[in-house]
Amino acid sequence: MDGRRGDIQAAIIASTVANSQRSKGRALLPKDFIPKWDKPKAMTPEEMWAAAMQANASLGGTVATTTA
Repeated sequence: MDGRRGDIQAAIIASTVANSQRSKGRALLPKDFIPKWDKPKAMTPEEMWAAAMQANASLGGTVATTTA
């Protein structure tokens, strides 16, 4: 599941709370609170490896390699 349902549920609550606190102006709709997520671009295997190494390093990990 892509999480869209949770975004919609949260947007309904957010719009209800925001509208209960507003004095004048346009009523806010749930669509005003739904995030616009960008679709990630496809990564090459080399980009995936670099991202994994970067995450590993940022978490203090090490890479153990062996050579023949």
